[in-house]
Parts: sequence; structure tokens; C-alpha cells
Amino acid sequence: MALTGPAFRATARGQVLLTAALLVLLALTAAPLYWLVVASTHSSQQIFTRPPKLLPGDQLGANLSHLQASVGFGRVVLNSVLIAGAYTLLGGIVCTLAGYGFAKYRFRGRGFLFSVLLLALVVPSQLTIVPLFKMMVNLGWLNTYQAVLLPNLALPFGIFLMRQSMKSLPDELLQAGRIDGCGELRLFFKVALPTMRPNLAALAMFLFLFQWNDFLWPLVVLRDPSSYTIPVSLASLTGSSDVDYGQLLTGTAAGAIPMAVLFLFLQKHFVSGMLAGAVKQ
Repeated sequence: MALTGPAFRATARGQVLLTAALLVLLALTAAPLYWLVVASTHSSQQIFTRPPKLLPGDQLGANLSHLQASVGFGRVVLNSVLIAGAYTLLGGIVCTLAGYGFAKYRFRGRGFLFSVLLLALVVPSQLTIVPLFKMMVNLGWLNTYQAVLLPNLALPFGIFLMRQSMKSLPDELLQAGRIDGCGELRLFFKVALPTMRPNLAALAMFLFLFQWNDFLWPLVVLRDPSSYTIPVSLASLTGSSDVDYGQLLTGTAAGAIPMAVLFLFLQKHFVSGMLAGAVKQ
């Protein structure tokens, strides 16, 4: 039944207030990102002028040139893309296989192993830095990409997400595949994975963002500036004095803007995948 009179006016007023509140929240969220983009087009001296400059300047090219001369930023971006891309692929395979195993197979110790996985979700990653570093030293892997990639491939949250997602996959579908003669690997790749596309997109985005923004572990194991990732390289620009904030903010924008654009394009898959993994069947 359509609302009329006072009820309609109250509903319309509520919609207006809700829209206004959302616009305010949007402005508060977007303002720092906008200022980051604008500041990256100014020099350090212009950034700290009063009143602050809120329109783009003409120093973006100079900042990029100085950034390239200081840290070889093109190489740094390539390092981040290669490391994050490889981590997303390999970590996605490991997390998906592990989640599928926890969800669809019955084996001795499954409950205990899953409890250990849940416990790992609440253990601060900083506690594992020292033992992992000693392990990398013993393996002779310091300053190598495998030292950055391998310790976090079996990411507990990724495994948990895929386990919850795989539980929604009907067992009857898998049984039908086995009756038709599918082997277990073929069943996984041909039957299970195609039904998990939104969840896989959410996992891939989470893994990529996790590795792209990771700072502490790459800082510990990477020693050669030519192998640095973007967060580590930008941290090297902040000395005890004479920080070039134009370079720093330009590099920060170059690292943040692509991720924001990627999320805007894939947010539908990300949100649906995360929600699907949160629903208990």
C-alpha cells in the first residue's frame, strides 16, 4: 500500500537525512584522497603554504623525475606488480585448495587443524618476524623474492574465507562428478572453482592488496634498494631531515590510486564474495 500524508512526508524526510549523512561521510572519506592527488602535483614548499592549495599544480612531472632519480621508482613499481601478482596467483591456489580440503573432506585431525588456523587469525604477525627471518637466513634467501612470497602463501584469513565459501557448494554436485568419472583435481578445477567466481575475485583482491601494502616483512628481508617494493622505497625517502614531501606524496599517490581504481571496478565481486563467505549454510 502506498504511503500518503504524514507517513509519506516522514519517509521522504528520512530519505533526505540519510542521503545527506551519506554525502557527508563520502566527503570525509574522499577528502584525504583528493588532497593526496592535489599535493602530488605541488612542490614541498607549495604543499605547506597557507592557505593550502586545493587545485592541482604543475609540479607532477618534476616530482616524478626526482622520484625516479632518487629511488628508481619505475623499477620499484615493477617489483611491486611482480611480487603482488605472483603472490595473488600462488596464494590463491594454496588458500583455495586448503579451503576446499577443510570444507569437503573428512580426515583425522581436521578439527584440530582448523582450530589452529583460527588461532593463527588472532596471533599478531609481528610475533613471527624473528623466527621467519632466521629461517630465511638459514635457507640463504635474504634479498630474494621467494623470501617475500613464501612465508605468507597459506594466509589464514584466505583459507578461512574459501573454507566458508566452499561449504556452500552442494555435496551432491561433487558426488555427481565422481560418478561421472572425474578425478579429485579435475573435480576441483572443473566443478568447484567455476561456481566460486565471486569468492575467488574477493580472495584475489584481498591477497593483492595485502601484498601490495605489506611493509614490515619486505623491509626485513629485502636489502638491495633495486628490489624494494613501493612501501619500503617510500619509507627510505623519510630521513632525519630534509624530506621532499613532493616526491613522497607523488609516490604515495602512484601506489594508492591504482588500488582505489581497481577496487571501484571490482567492488561488486568483492562485496558479493565476502558476503557469500560470511553466510552459514
